[in-house]
Amino acid sequence: MRIISGKARGTKLYTLDSNITRPTLDRVKESVFNIIQNNIIESVFVDLFSGSGAIGLEAASRGAKKVILCEKDKNAANIIKKNIEKTHLNENTILYNMNYEKMIEELNEKIDIIYIDPPYKTDLAYESLKKMIELELITNDTLIIVETDEEERIIKQMNELEIEIINKRKYGRVYLIFIKRK
Repeated sequence: MRIISGKARGTKLYTLDSNITRPTLDRVKESVFNIIQNNIIESVFVDLFSGSGAIGLEAASRGAKKVILCEKDKNAANIIKKNIEKTHLNENTILYNMNYEKMIEELNEKIDIIYIDPPYKTDLAYESLKKMIELELITNDTLIIVETDEEERIIKQMNELEIEIINKRKYGRVYLIFIKRK
């Protein structure tokens, strides 16, 4: 796994050797950033359920003004710290080593882009998005990206919120769902 483009281009990232995290494949990450590249510069980008931090660090490398990474697993958070140091992207990145709910409650600014990649087979994408909407962290301009392997279930849950699906992509067993508020 590596940083694909920007200031830290080509930097190989550390990964966690366990089943705790499931790294987003480089080809999926590259597709995401090809789609959102015009929205990244000067954005506030949140990488929720960060794992190794690869998605958030890619955004930081490509010019996001501020990248917020959230990972509750201590070992994964330590890998993210090492990746932040290795990429020299510590000026515009903040790592929260805590539960997503607590981190969301601590945020006090509007989010431009949020990447939600929770453990599969959970309701965490829905629950985290619902909480961010309730706290008014998400505007009508916020771009929300959910990575899942259960497209239909996630879309059904999302339909309970005031959002609209603007794009969907499939890469092997991975689905990317692009969402905006109505």
